[in-house]
Amino acid sequence: MRDRNLVIIPTYQEKENISDILEAIFDLEIPFDILVVDDNSPDGTALIVQEKQSTHKKNLHLIQRTRKMGLGSAYLAGFSYALKNGYDYIYEMDADFSHDPKDLMKLHHSCKIEGNDMAIGSRYIDGVNVVNWPIDRVLMSYGASLYVRLLTGMPIYDTTAGFKCYHHSVLRTINLKNIKFTGYAFQIEMKFNAWKYGLKIKEVSIIFTDRKKGESKMSAGIFTEAIFGVLQLKIMSLFNKYEPGYSIEADRINSLDSVYH
Repeated sequence: MRDRNLVIIPTYQEKENISDILEAIFDLEIPFDILVVDDNSPDGTALIVQEKQSTHKKNLHLIQRTRKMGLGSAYLAGFSYALKNGYDYIYEMDADFSHDPKDLMKLHHSCKIEGNDMAIGSRYIDGVNVVNWPIDRVLMSYGASLYVRLLTGMPIYDTTAGFKCYHHSVLRTINLKNIKFTGYAFQIEMKFNAWKYGLKIKEVSIIFTDRKKGESKMSAGIFTEAIFGVLQLKIMSLFNKYEPGYSIEADRINSLDSVYH
């Protein structure tokens, strides 16, 4: 039986990018389904997705939420959908082409062929592979990843990366109900939990290119959340038990729908 792949794309005001990114993913050699989780974008992003669904009826899915609820909760809603619908590999990806759709193939290869539980599209595993970012933003991002790595001990260079592939077992092992952060620190928390559970993680080198269309959602406040969030994460880990083999019960998966939709 062919593996089922689901790319989760959270959106808020991405009308300039969403149509093109969807078609770029659907054009790949390996078939990927796509789930867009839209936080009530006032620019009509969800309407564009609905129009595209007429062409991609079986492969394009949409969750429309009533308000802006944060990146982390969008992905948790997507994870719930993926687990309930039997997907094998679940991907996180931005809508703005900062992540090259072709690199989904690299992430798939890392998990499917090489047998990793999580593959991370890494900007920093092979130098600094960032295009069109001002130097202060590069230093802030690289410094944040270095800080997280030193504080937590995670052997991961791009600890804040948002381009990833999970085997479904990762999402069943991590207790998603206990994920605390909804912003930028969410990305750190997911990697930290996977590492603490002893799952097999690999960084795959990618080139990250800043968006050409639309407005960035990044801010200094988002980085501040990550800096202080990781301190909280480290402290909480001292009191948590990470027991491999933990599985989310069916009713827990169902309860995620009511919390994150």
